[in-house]
Amino acid sequence: MRATQITVRNVDAELSRRLRAISAERGESLNTTVLRLLRDAIGLDARRERLRRYVGWTTEDLQEFTTALRAQRVVDERHWR
Repeated sequence: MRATQITVRNVDAELSRRLRAISAERGESLNTTVLRLLRDAIGLDARRERLRRYVGWTTEDLQEFTTALRAQRVVDERHWR
Protein backbone atom coordinates (compact mmCIF):
# COMPACT_ATOMS: atom_id res chain seq x y z
CA MET A 1 0.00 0.00 0.00
CA ARG A 2 1.28 3.42 -0.90
CA ALA A 3 2.05 5.76 2.00
CA THR A 4 0.36 9.14 2.13
CA GLN A 5 0.90 12.28 4.12
CA ILE A 6 -1.50 13.91 6.57
CA THR A 7 -1.17 17.41 7.95
CA VAL A 8 -2.47 18.01 11.46
CA ARG A 9 -3.29 21.61 12.29
CA ASN A 10 -3.99 23.44 15.55
CA VAL A 11 -1.85 21.20 17.75
CA ASP A 12 -1.86 22.94 21.11
CA ALA A 13 1.36 23.54 23.03
CA GLU A 14 0.67 20.90 25.71
CA LEU A 15 -0.04 18.16 23.18
CA SER A 16 3.08 19.10 21.23
CA ARG A 17 5.18 19.10 24.40
CA ARG A 18 3.91 15.69 25.47
CA LEU A 19 4.35 14.12 22.04
CA ARG A 20 7.91 15.43 21.88
CA ALA A 21 8.61 14.14 25.40
CA ILE A 22 7.34 10.67 24.51
CA SER A 23 9.42 10.74 21.35
CA ALA A 24 12.57 11.72 23.24
CA GLU A 25 11.92 9.16 25.97
CA ARG A 26 11.64 6.38 23.39
CA GLY A 27 14.53 7.64 21.29
CA GLU A 28 12.44 7.80 18.14
CA SER A 29 11.39 10.53 15.74
CA LEU A 30 8.27 12.57 16.38
CA ASN A 31 6.77 11.12 13.20
CA THR A 32 7.38 7.53 14.38
CA THR A 33 5.86 8.34 17.76
CA VAL A 34 2.72 9.85 16.23
CA LEU A 35 2.30 6.93 13.81
CA ARG A 36 2.69 4.40 16.64
CA LEU A 37 0.17 6.24 18.80
CA LEU A 38 -2.32 6.42 15.93
CA ARG A 39 -1.91 2.70 15.19
CA ASP A 40 -2.44 1.90 18.88
CA ALA A 41 -5.49 4.18 19.05
CA ILE A 42 -7.29 2.43 16.21
CA GLY A 43 -6.06 -1.05 17.11
CA LEU A 44 -4.37 -1.65 13.77
CA ASP A 45 -1.43 -3.64 15.14
CA ALA A 46 -3.65 -5.51 17.60
CA ARG A 47 -5.85 -6.65 14.70
CA ARG A 48 -2.80 -7.79 12.77
CA GLU A 49 -1.59 -9.76 15.80
CA ARG A 50 -4.97 -11.49 16.10
CA LEU A 51 -4.93 -12.36 12.40
CA ARG A 52 -1.34 -13.60 12.60
CA ARG A 53 -2.48 -16.27 15.08
CA TYR A 54 -4.59 -17.88 12.38
CA VAL A 55 -1.85 -17.79 9.79
CA GLY A 56 0.56 -19.86 11.86
CA TRP A 57 -1.43 -22.31 13.93
CA THR A 58 0.30 -24.34 16.57
CA THR A 59 -0.36 -28.07 16.96
CA GLU A 60 -2.63 -27.25 19.90
CA ASP A 61 -4.57 -24.71 17.81
CA LEU A 62 -5.14 -27.32 15.09
CA GLN A 63 -6.25 -29.93 17.61
CA GLU A 64 -8.71 -27.49 19.23
CA PHE A 65 -10.11 -26.53 15.81
CA THR A 66 -10.42 -30.16 14.67
CA THR A 67 -12.24 -31.11 17.87
CA ALA A 68 -14.68 -28.23 17.50
CA LEU A 69 -15.26 -29.04 13.83
CA ARG A 70 -15.84 -32.73 14.60
CA ALA A 71 -18.55 -31.76 17.10
CA GLN A 72 -20.31 -29.73 14.40
CA ARG A 73 -20.28 -32.59 11.92
CA VAL A 74 -22.34 -34.96 14.03
CA VAL A 75 -25.53 -35.89 12.16
CA ASP A 76 -28.63 -36.51 14.22
CA GLU A 77 -30.28 -39.31 12.27
CA ARG A 78 -33.70 -38.49 13.75
CA HIS A 79 -33.80 -35.32 11.66
CA TRP A 80 -32.91 -37.10 8.39
CA ARG A 81 -35.65 -39.73 8.17
